[in-house]
Amino acid sequence: MERLRLMFSHHTILGTAAGIVLGVVIVTTAGLPWLWALVLLGIPAQMLNEYNLHRFIFHLPPPERQWQFDLLYRAHYGHHDFPANPALFFAPDFVVFPVLATNFTAVWAIFALFGADWALAGASAIVLIGGGATFLAYEWFHTTAHLAVNKTAVERHVTILHNQHHFRDFSRWFHVTAGGEIIDRAMGTAIDREALKSQGRTEFIRTLGMRPGDPRLVAARRRFANRYGLTEDEIVRAARA
Repeated sequence: MERLRLMFSHHTILGTAAGIVLGVVIVTTAGLPWLWALVLLGIPAQMLNEYNLHRFIFHLPPPERQWQFDLLYRAHYGHHDFPANPALFFAPDFVVFPVLATNFTAVWAIFALFGADWALAGASAIVLIGGGATFLAYEWFHTTAHLAVNKTAVERHVTILHNQHHFRDFSRWFHVTAGGEIIDRAMGTAIDREALKSQGRTEFIRTLGMRPGDPRLVAARRRFANRYGLTEDEIVRAARA
């Protein structure tokens, strides 16, 4: 299947899958069957991670310093700039693995602080298994939204909302994982399709409000051209969009 092949060609997917397997081993060997219930806590926790990272980190105002801008471009701006480029579909390793490590450490520390001798297994259940599986679901739905493939009703719904984020108003619909739209609605970043049409398309939508020919954008495109297979024609056209 094209989506699975594409996903598992990316090392953050492989690393997350390995984390899930490790988590299953840790929870299983802990010998406490009730720990499996904690896996469910990882689902909403990771959905909140997804929303908060997307809204408050990936959509930060563009930095003035080029090296900082390049990091943000690699993290997310580049995906908006070239939304059909599969190499830019996935969250980068310098985001995924530090967030995973931070979340795991935080959950383990909370349990350990209260003297739980199952702290390691509890953190494994919530973060490695529940959170990891939800992250893979995010990448699945995100990849699906950007590919012309046969889609289930749920996948079509996710695609419609995600397309609004990319091509109508980038300040709306920050969730991607199915079910995550409840967070957008609670946080005031949801919008009815008809209302979105009436407000018009956000200016410079693909460059998150920046002028397409901004020197920072041009420099970042050229820096990452070889890594992401950007042609000279694509770079020139992006600057004129």
